[in-house]
Amino acid sequence: MSLIVMKFGGTSVATPELILRVARRVISVKRQGNDVIVVLSAMGHTTDELQDLAAKVSRNPAERDMAVLMTTGERISAALLAIALNDQGVPSRAFTGWQAGFVTDGDQPLRARILRVEPLRIRDALAEGLVPVVTGYQGITERGDETALGRGGSDLTAVALACALKADACEIYTDVDGVYTADPRVVPSARKMRHISYEEMLEMASMGAQVMQARSVEYAKKHGAVLHVRSSFSETPGTIIQEVDSTMESVLVRGIAHDMTEAKITLRGLADRPGIAAALFNRMSQSNVNVDMIVQNVSQDGVTDLSFTVPRADLRKAMDACLLVQRDIGAREVIADEEIAKVSVVGIGMRSHSGVAAKMFETLAAHNINIEMISTSEIKISCIVRESQGENAVRALHSVFALEQDEEY
Repeated sequence: MSLIVMKFGGTSVATPELILRVARRVISVKRQGNDVIVVLSAMGHTTDELQDLAAKVSRNPAERDMAVLMTTGERISAALLAIALNDQGVPSRAFTGWQAGFVTDGDQPLRARILRVEPLRIRDALAEGLVPVVTGYQGITERGDETALGRGGSDLTAVALACALKADACEIYTDVDGVYTADPRVVPSARKMRHISYEEMLEMASMGAQVMQARSVEYAKKHGAVLHVRSSFSETPGTIIQEVDSTMESVLVRGIAHDMTEAKITLRGLADRPGIAAALFNRMSQSNVNVDMIVQNVSQDGVTDLSFTVPRADLRKAMDACLLVQRDIGAREVIADEEIAKVSVVGIGMRSHSGVAAKMFETLAAHNINIEMISTSEIKISCIVRESQGENAVRALHSVFALEQDEEY
């Protein structure tokens, strides 16, 4: 008998009919002799709708209260699936995040970090022969305050449960049938990958690929949990996310990711002296703003410009933080730019092969796409370009690196 964790995303449970379809799939796996734990996201666009509701009553709601609001959607889907399973003769019970044993910190209620998982009630339910249905995305602090695990946090719930219970499989069901070399909506010739390493998936997720939450991939890598990303609408195999092996290193570029949800802030006329960057980014940290790419120009006459990117959703907080320290750091002006896109080339083959950066830059130049910022790691090169040119950049890079060709392993 195997223990299988099955996580279904919002599009997979968007309607009562789809919830019944998920129930049938869970029942099929259960009747094959497996123990099954199901983790669910909120139905459809529920999370977005809750966010919109909050925006209608406040411009700056407290994060603690937002966490209470935002975690309600998953309770609905989990309860409905448990009801459906029981109705079809499969004993089931719904559990909230705190009932499932997710204890988190409380520093950032909407992006809480897991301190530990104590799934005692889940173990008891399995021992009774039940199918536990767990609300994704949720946790609770030591003080009893509800928290959310960040956007896409249901993936993290599933991975953390699989690790805590030493599950035999962790399957992530979504509306696509795996991880693609690029977003198929942007690149019709994008190809589904059979395998991808944790490192590559982590870079793809953090650079904008939305099929998996980056934190969940990081958690899986830390604990050695193999993940299977597949479609909830078909039985075809998906993409396996696992530790890198020698065959993976032969592939120079694995995929192209893009992110249209970032904004750029530029501080001009900044005093070029020790401690300026520390003062600025300490303020960002205090405001709970995650900074991505940072570029500082060469100083001229003791004055420089500095640009960095933040999530577009955090732009207001980031600008407020900049304005608070503007005088202290000697910045002449602070400029916000929301019309940017981040395009990234990802592949562990870059560790042992040269020329990827040159090829990327030449391709963008050939398509008259200007590069505004550049960031690199061992297995990734990212460029900031105009938002209007983002999708063209993705298509051009996907073509020049021949990613539509099938894998050799």
